[in-house]
Amino acid sequence: MTIRVVVADDQELVRSGFAMILDGQSDIEVVAEAGDGAEAVEAVRRHGPDVALLDIRMPRMDGIQACRAISTASGCRTVILTTFDSDEYVYEALHAGASGFLLKDVRRDDLVHAVRVVARGDSLLAPSVARRLVEQYTRPAVRPRRSDPRLDVLTGRERETLLLVARGMSNAEIAAELVVSDHTVKTHVGNVLAKLGLRNRIQAVICAYETGLIAAGDPPPGGSSGPDSSPASARN
Repeated sequence: MTIRVVVADDQELVRSGFAMILDGQSDIEVVAEAGDGAEAVEAVRRHGPDVALLDIRMPRMDGIQACRAISTASGCRTVILTTFDSDEYVYEALHAGASGFLLKDVRRDDLVHAVRVVARGDSLLAPSVARRLVEQYTRPAVRPRRSDPRLDVLTGRERETLLLVARGMSNAEIAAELVVSDHTVKTHVGNVLAKLGLRNRIQAVICAYETGLIAAGDPPPGGSSGPDSSPASARN
């Protein structure tokens, strides 16, 4: 199956470079390029791609606004590309529905890997972003253990599943932990995301920390890699 991609960046050389790398893969086709967020949203509407690569800073409509529009109106998954790795951009992008977040100095192989990971429904963060995200939500003063009404919509088993997702466990590992089938775990994960209005497993991890379901001292979510590691994916 060919992965269809839209690449959006206001710098033509950067945009063309990413497009050339991706188009050179046998399983990836770049169906459109866009010079700003508005063009990206229109390209997604017109071509129905599987993945959109979005620069975070573009004229008319930036990458986060485009990500939010694309996530709301389609099933296209988005990867945010930027030279900036500040917390503000990370959190805004993830809450907008981004499935991946990479710095523009990403290695060629990691860029291709990111598109494949996101296209199959997983989530991915650059190592430095993953470390910062985990650190932010494991500070004791930030996320005290408490009951949050947002979790009241979950059944006991769904709440348990969310906790295990936040610990970085794959579906297979969760199935072994709960002594159920992989299919049952997928159903629980899908129910958790739907009931809490979350787009992916990264947002589920954030929600688990925000609501106090998991806190400092608990096993951290998996996927935080060393500085020279490949981007970390949230596993299914």
